[in-house]
Amino acid sequence: MNATIYLRAFTALALACVLQPAHAEWVKRVTDGIMGTRITVELWSEDEDKAESAIDAVLDEMRHIDESMSTYKPTSEVSLVNARAADGPMHIGKELFDLLVTAKQYSVLTEGAFDITYASVGYMYDFRKHVRPSEEQIGKALPAVNYRHVLLDPKNQTVQFSQKGVRIDLGGIAKGYSVDCAIDVLRARGFTRAYVSAGGDSRIIGDRFGKPWMVGIRDPRKGEGEVITRIPLTDAAISTSGDYERFFDEDGVRYHHIIDPHTGHSASKVRSATVIGPNATRTDGLSKTAFVLGPEKAMEIYNRIEDVDAIIVKLDGTVIYSKGIEPARPAAAKPATVQPAPPAPAN
Repeated sequence: MNATIYLRAFTALALACVLQPAHAEWVKRVTDGIMGTRITVELWSEDEDKAESAIDAVLDEMRHIDESMSTYKPTSEVSLVNARAADGPMHIGKELFDLLVTAKQYSVLTEGAFDITYASVGYMYDFRKHVRPSEEQIGKALPAVNYRHVLLDPKNQTVQFSQKGVRIDLGGIAKGYSVDCAIDVLRARGFTRAYVSAGGDSRIIGDRFGKPWMVGIRDPRKGEGEVITRIPLTDAAISTSGDYERFFDEDGVRYHHIIDPHTGHSASKVRSATVIGPNATRTDGLSKTAFVLGPEKAMEIYNRIEDVDAIIVKLDGTVIYSKGIEPARPAAAKPATVQPAPPAPAN
């Protein structure tokens, strides 16, 4: 009898060992070339094949967004909008329409600092070739820079530009949006611990088994490996915008890709700005604000928004924080007690 019980128990244990999932591990892939930036996907999985398949699906989704929203692709939906929307209402896909609605909301929220029509001037810059528009060119194009020129009709799902010369560019929000879409792909496949980044925009789901993910914020005047601080995050998004991403220096002036919609020039009131929030579309859309409005005004806006926090590196290198993550100030030091000097050593 005892032998029979032992045999059954042994058989059950052996079967359990066979049926238990494979050893779980972190699976990571880094890919260059999508949306003009580096994509990183890292996830925890008990099945490496499923993890690789999920990463493939993430990259396919990001390629789809790039094909639809890149101004560098003449056949993209955004390029077609730029070519035709000034001629009358143009029907567009729901995905692009919804993102345009979101972009206009961030324009209102940031008091016009975020404005996708900056491209009406911005398209004349070529940072790789060190090309910038003249003051005359900027002056002629600047009246077309105003998010109010983008007319959206939700009933008919159309977009129209109110005047000629208007162009849009979703580069200030599309990468964050693509990161959110990637997270949706992973969640739909059952993954609960993952990290996805596209350039300076990242989003995290879950933690690292009881510990938060540590995300570094790059020092804007040093190399990629140099950080000014590290932020512990769980189930959050983080976006950092800096004047070091796409730029060239000429006669002591840095020309970079974050364009002030009010002037048509590169915005230069801070060195970098980091926004932390619930999703990457939101953090990406808000992270350019400080460059245009300056650190103090931008921080006023960030502090009014309940679900975001921010870290800004000012032009002098000073780092300032929003209310939610401001480091605790050290307690006032007690007056030092003067100790008698030790006797001099004997010669």
